[in-house]
Amino acid sequence: MAFLTNKRASSSSITHQYKYDVFLSFRGENTRMDFTSHLNGILKLKGIHTFIDDELPRGEEISTELLEAIRSSRSSIIVFSKNYAYSRWCLDELVEILECKENGQMVLPVFYKVDPSEVRNQKGKFGEALAKHEVNNIKKVQRWREALNKVGSISGLTYKDGYLITTFSLYLFIYFIVIIFNCVSSH
Repeated sequence: MAFLTNKRASSSSITHQYKYDVFLSFRGENTRMDFTSHLNGILKLKGIHTFIDDELPRGEEISTELLEAIRSSRSSIIVFSKNYAYSRWCLDELVEILECKENGQMVLPVFYKVDPSEVRNQKGKFGEALAKHEVNNIKKVQRWREALNKVGSISGLTYKDGYLITTFSLYLFIYFIVIIFNCVSSH
């Protein structure tokens, strides 16, 4: 359903030992204290081992520890929010996640108060952010654009602004993610 893997890689007979069940990719300033922390808490409550970047030092380049966490995860949940693309760190994570998807990693995009077409077509804040990044590195931005286009085309979950956002509706949405994860991971 929403989690997608590369079918060629998933049919491989190679056994991989995963350190984490889920790698959570998100823009901290937008969702760390609400949506992502609730999602992480419920996943852990359900026995799903997550990686969240709470303890990693902040810097200009994505750390090797973070790249290793992505590679050693069975799946990734990418929480796209309005300022996701302003973070070079998030965009580098996204590129790595999609490379891991080619090797069988499950990927679930969650569009939190953004439309998937904004991600896919780099419109709105996504377009503004990439235009700002292009000043420094056109080649890297091209890779980010390709990754956003690809992930924006994956069937994911959308939590839109304008709906009555209550704690209850947020928890229902997160439980839906847990149900999808459990169904897909049992296959």
